[in-house]
Amino acid sequence: MDNRGVRRSRSEEEEESYFVSMSDMMVGLLFIFIILLLYFALQFHQTTDTLTSAGQTRREILETLKERLDKRLRPYNLTVRIDAETGVLSLPNSILFDTGQFVLSQQGRQAVGIVSDELAAVLPCYTDKAPGGPECRGKPIAANKIDAIFVEGHTDSDPLTGGGFLHDNMDLSALRATNTFRQLTDTHPELERLVNSSGHQPVPILGVAGYGERRPVPDAAGTPDQIKAQNRRIDLRFLMVTPKSADGAAMSHILDRR
Repeated sequence: MDNRGVRRSRSEEEEESYFVSMSDMMVGLLFIFIILLLYFALQFHQTTDTLTSAGQTRREILETLKERLDKRLRPYNLTVRIDAETGVLSLPNSILFDTGQFVLSQQGRQAVGIVSDELAAVLPCYTDKAPGGPECRGKPIAANKIDAIFVEGHTDSDPLTGGGFLHDNMDLSALRATNTFRQLTDTHPELERLVNSSGHQPVPILGVAGYGERRPVPDAAGTPDQIKAQNRRIDLRFLMVTPKSADGAAMSHILDRR
């Protein structure tokens, strides 16, 4: 009887020890889960704050450029439009290019030269720079930097006619954007030394894209001819550097290994 009682007691102790160990492990796992949940919540909050801050900085850039450009372009009867939500500054096509042409008119070259002046004055405070690039003057360098600026060409929906080697509006828009880009950088070559250093190596922030009639102005209003005129434009699209996800990726890797 006594031996059987001892065996039962030892068995019960072993079972109790097993359940205690399991409980400790579950408590430990729960604690790790809570820590990870807090970590990801903090990361999400920080990322949201950074994106909001970057959006505010982009709005500041666009509003500053519009104010400066509207003053200088008034003699040309040219008013720029900005869309702070999408990060776009639009130059109407009215004086930039003649109908069906991709070479800037004389007034167009002068107007784009003024745009280049203002970009060279404003952008250095929101970008990194390669050796020989322009300096930021008059204010501190912003914490949020520009990722890229795309010079985008857009046309109306009328088919291209008599365009010679141009196949369609896509060709026309791409060449208009390219020639605008060249005028910008010919006026101020230092714009090409403004770079984005957030990646593995610095890359120029300025690029070119042509969309033809595929991206009409979403809020265009007026007569059909007025809407077409609004769609014929050169856009400068500003993209901001976004938060890196390296920390989150590293944590996910750790979790996968567990």
